[in-house]
Amino acid sequence: MKPILPKNLLVIPILLLGMITTHSFAQQNRGKIRGTIVERSSAEPLPFTTIGVYTEKDSLVGGGISDENGKYSIDLPFGKFYALIEFMGFEAQKTNYFALTRENQNLDLGEIGLSPTASDLSEVVVQGEKTIMELSLDKRIFNVGKDLANAGGNASDILMNLPSVAVDPDGNVRLRGSANVRILIDGKPSGLVSFKGSSGLRQLPANMVDRVEVITNPSARYEAEGMAGVINIILKKDSKQGFNGSFELIAGYPVNTGFTTNLNYRHNRINWFINYGLSYRRTPGISELYQEVYNEDGTTSILSQNNSSTVTGLNNNLRGGLDYYFNENSILTGSYLWRRSDVRRITDIRYEDYLNSFDDYLGYSLRRQDETEAEPNKEAILNYKRTFAQKGHEFTASFTYLNYWERSDQLFTENAFSTQGVIIPEGALVQTSLNDEYENQYLLQMDYVKPFATKGKFESGIRTSFREMENDYLVQEQNESGGFVTLPGLDNIFLYNENILAAYGIVGNETGKWSYQGGLRAEYTDVETILVETNESNPRAYTNLFPSAHLTYNVTKENAFQLSYSKRVRRPVYNDLSPYVTFSDQRNFFSGNPDLDPEFTDAFELGHIKYFEKATLFSTVYFRNTVDKIERIRQVKEDGFSVTAPVNLTGEKSFGLEFSGDYRVKDWWKLDFNANFFHARIDASNIGQTELRKTYSWLFRQTSRFSFGEGWDVQARANYEARQKTAQGVRKGIFFMDLSASKRILQDRGTLVLNVTDVFNTRINRYIFEGFNFFTEGESQMIRRQTNLTFAYRIKQ
Repeated sequence: MKPILPKNLLVIPILLLGMITTHSFAQQNRGKIRGTIVERSSAEPLPFTTIGVYTEKDSLVGGGISDENGKYSIDLPFGKFYALIEFMGFEAQKTNYFALTRENQNLDLGEIGLSPTASDLSEVVVQGEKTIMELSLDKRIFNVGKDLANAGGNASDILMNLPSVAVDPDGNVRLRGSANVRILIDGKPSGLVSFKGSSGLRQLPANMVDRVEVITNPSARYEAEGMAGVINIILKKDSKQGFNGSFELIAGYPVNTGFTTNLNYRHNRINWFINYGLSYRRTPGISELYQEVYNEDGTTSILSQNNSSTVTGLNNNLRGGLDYYFNENSILTGSYLWRRSDVRRITDIRYEDYLNSFDDYLGYSLRRQDETEAEPNKEAILNYKRTFAQKGHEFTASFTYLNYWERSDQLFTENAFSTQGVIIPEGALVQTSLNDEYENQYLLQMDYVKPFATKGKFESGIRTSFREMENDYLVQEQNESGGFVTLPGLDNIFLYNENILAAYGIVGNETGKWSYQGGLRAEYTDVETILVETNESNPRAYTNLFPSAHLTYNVTKENAFQLSYSKRVRRPVYNDLSPYVTFSDQRNFFSGNPDLDPEFTDAFELGHIKYFEKATLFSTVYFRNTVDKIERIRQVKEDGFSVTAPVNLTGEKSFGLEFSGDYRVKDWWKLDFNANFFHARIDASNIGQTELRKTYSWLFRQTSRFSFGEGWDVQARANYEARQKTAQGVRKGIFFMDLSASKRILQDRGTLVLNVTDVFNTRINRYIFEGFNFFTEGESQMIRRQTNLTFAYRIKQ
């Protein structure tokens, strides 16, 4: 729901003004109005509704609020007035003019009914009228509940369907081709995006998400983290009086079953809300790898590798809380989120070895990973919001506590075989890996906004966060006597402590067709990494300034330009820094790099919005200059074993052109599209690459939605990500399509949705890595074609 902020949010000044008025006029020159405020559809009283009384020249002369029964009584001087009745989440209601005179001193305005805002109704009842995308020059808002492809999915599926955003088969999110994007939940960090990056979003059901904000060039208001911008996922919550909610049942193949519910109950000053999601999934995956290693003796070692995996997961998500309305202008919100994911992962790998060509076969090995994983996550948030009489004048304060831990218990077995398929006893391996990860984070943030002049605005705020992370890992191997010994360098405790203190200020104003906004954010960062067992410490502390500026020119109401600039940072975090080596693949290891430095980016954009009678076009030209760019680099040793770890490159310069829009071809046919063309030049000279890596690439997504009447809707989406060079190789192109159909039933309270993602099973991640002594080519498909049938039902929505 998008609440419409009342014109006069502060009740106390209204009451004070009424008192002043009382003392300013003689008793005989005063009268009284009274009445009752109700919800139009149910006739239930609306308590604590704001009533403002205005003269014919729109000057405020008095006001008050309704009591618990929706009734009000206001003393006023004699004169001709109108009343404006406002309540958060409802359409404001303006009365006809009325007059108070000596002959008519007591006036009963009767019962006045308020209706929920159009955005509330359109979300679930008038579904065909709510746009999927709302455009502004600094932010795009996606009302994801209307996208049929999201039914039965998760938050990662939602992002995959958004313009400018790409999600690779491993769950990594990219914005305009960059993986350095900051993902927030309700405007704050979340344990869903922590140790494992954005892959945790797969555990958040799509039905719990209300909308997504994509901010490609954030102002100083936002934390500076995230070179490509910010993606803010807003979870569902309502504030209408009474009880309302929704339920969703999901069944799919490969196995995907689940249940989600979103419930709200508001009575007088208290609004309760609760979201719960339960899902059970079995996700099959496959991958292949071909590698050549060029040995010093002139021979070439060849590896042909095939992987198959099944991930079985049970996910629980529970989020609840309440809003306490001191009045409609003063709200205290407390919420708590508990999430637990229990996973069993079975991966089988076949390694085939050759020398020089496939004609010289050396034998093969079989390896199995059997992993059990538990991931509980807790978040507690306390938020206070105070709005004042002046429109746009507000203060917000919030405190967040986040707790996360993961326990991974893995068993690896491997056997070697000769060319004839005979087992080689000395080639047998049994390994175990214990990996425990913990995180505690405390975040305090305060923001203040004060309008000035006619259209000016001043914003300021402070933010402090404390983050403690621990990775306790141990890898052991069975020896000849049957006991287990620790592998060298793989028994340690890695600690990551991060403190960030930030403050910002923004000033903006409008003059004629021009509007401007300038801001500056200062961030002090204190980070220390410690390897306990080896007594290694790497402390770092630095202060940075992050300016931002936005300049807008409104040619007309339907045609506007904006020029913007911001400075961004990507700080290495836990996954980047932890030296723990993954052992699921005996030949291909992945780890972090404790010596990484942060990367910094200067981002420039020129945006344009044009509204047509049946269409909207949003276009952007952008340029990004990054220094100390962080990218994962693959190194292969002579024995064919590889290690992939992040390093700092000298930098990258990229520029691009993006178009987004929608067009209503017919009343029953609407299409939207997103196209992003970009060029990048990667400087990796510091790691021995003599030439700049230059790449041209593009992304395209097109969606058509057809409404056939009688509650039927059909949606088709095509996605293409073109080939793109990386610092060390190539990421090949991907094409896939999604189809969805829905039918509204049970008097439009229920909806059946059938969707098929990746219809042709072509969403395959394909890549090439090249180094001075190796060539690697591979592909993986960890998310395969999925068919889901979803039933949703709404109560009083």
